[in-house]
Amino acid sequence: MSKEMQELQKQWRSVMQTIHSNANVVAFKNSRVGQYLDDHRFIALSLLMFVAVSAIPVAFFLIFVITTAIMSCISVIVMEGVVIAVGGISLLCVLCGLGGLSLGVSGILSVGYVVISTLVNCWYASKGQIKKHEASRGWLQKSPPVVDLSASNGKNE
Repeated sequence: MSKEMQELQKQWRSVMQTIHSNANVVAFKNSRVGQYLDDHRFIALSLLMFVAVSAIPVAFFLIFVITTAIMSCISVIVMEGVVIAVGGISLLCVLCGLGGLSLGVSGILSVGYVVISTLVNCWYASKGQIKKHEASRGWLQKSPPVVDLSASNGKNE
C-alpha cells in the first residue's frame, strides 16, 4: 500500500473516532432508533440519501418563504400582482407546452393509424387476390373434359 493511502486511512480513522466519541452520537446509537439503523444498514443508507438529496429543495423552499415574507412586508399589493403575473405566465407556458405535446402525440398516433390501416388493407387485398386467383385456377381444373362429338358421331353410324 502506498504511503499516501496509509496517511489517508489514518486521517479517516481519526475522523471516525472523533464522530463515534461524540456524546450526541453515542446517545443516538444507544437509542432504539440508533440500534435499529445499526442493524439495518440499507435503511440507514436510504435515510441518509433521502436527507442529503432533499436538503437542496428544502433550502430553496425556505429561501422562497423568507423572501416572500420580506417582500410581503415591503409591499403586499406589488407582491401579489407580481406573483399573479408570474403564475399566469407560468400557467400559459405550461399550457402551451402541453398543447404542443398533445399535437405531437396526436400527429404521431394519426400517422401510425394511417400506416397500420394501409398495411392491413394491402395485406387483406393481396390475400383476397390470392384466393381469387386460386379459385379461378381451381374452377379451370374442375371443369369436365371436352368431348369431341364429331368423333363419337362417326363411330355410332
